[in-house]
Amino acid sequence: MSTPVFLAERGRLGAHRVVLDGPEGRHAATVRRLRAGERVDLTDGAGLLVSCVVSAVVGKDVLELDVLERVEIPVPSPRIVVVQALPKGDRGELAVETMTEVGVDEIVPWAASRCVTQWRGDRRDKAAGKWRATAREAAKQARRAWLPEIADLATTAQVAVRIEAAQTAVILHEGATERLSALEVPASGEILVIVGPEGGITPQEIETFHTAGAIPALLGPTVLRTSTAGVAAAAVLLAATGRW
Repeated sequence: MSTPVFLAERGRLGAHRVVLDGPEGRHAATVRRLRAGERVDLTDGAGLLVSCVVSAVVGKDVLELDVLERVEIPVPSPRIVVVQALPKGDRGELAVETMTEVGVDEIVPWAASRCVTQWRGDRRDKAAGKWRATAREAAKQARRAWLPEIADLATTAQVAVRIEAAQTAVILHEGATERLSALEVPASGEILVIVGPEGGITPQEIETFHTAGAIPALLGPTVLRTSTAGVAAAAVLLAATGRW
């Protein structure tokens, strides 16, 4: 079994002994039932990974940890960003979970024209909160020292701006002639991947993105769901860039 990872603020990780309390401490002490002598890793989600051993369990929600080692993990490069059209139901959280596990650095929810799901009013903040909570838990499960960023909901125009700023931008499309695995990838900067909704990306959206500099690319011979296309594309790019 791998060493469990919990999140803590960087300012609390500088001492030789760290107190893990709050929701993370409660999960460690009550749910995971960690006891003295067991190993624990802490991270601030921004590159700092602290290896610890439990020295004492204080009540139901507090652990005292002795620090064994501190390591600063470099920022992953190139940066992988997936623009994810809003899927139906709970498939959005599934997409976020799997992309976080493989190592995607940022996920941008996109209100595409053909999205069945819409984030409006109070639902917008609630849905974004679910995505961020999913990413947080998946990052801990995957033992990531860098938590992925979940951006605010983007319009098509805002995605086009992101394309212009990226080193490379790709539109996943079944009608593309060039394979994603055959594209030359940069050694640094940002690689942006656009995943359309269940109904597909409209011709107008493709034109907007192509004008901004995005390249249509074919992921594979089969048609994937919008909730799984992002993780498959990320895996191809992570291997091509040498991050895997």
